[in-house]
Amino acid sequence: CVACHGKDAKTPLMPTYPKLAGQNAAYAEQQMKDIKSGARNNGQTAAMKGVMHLVNDAEIKALAEYLSKLK
Repeated sequence: CVACHGKDAKTPLMPTYPKLAGQNAAYAEQQMKDIKSGARNNGQTAAMKGVMHLVNDAEIKALAEYLSKLK
């Protein structure tokens, strides 16, 4: 995550990459699941698609909850 979204999850490498810190957990979880399944497939998801196969649904939920609590 840090390579593209920053160590603090709010300073992305590119201005078009989303800030993840403080993101709504349910929204972030669904976006990650959609990227993993291919339901969300645009230019912004290419890098994420390459790593989402490494995490299961429980890990996605945990990541989303963690990110939502970052300030």
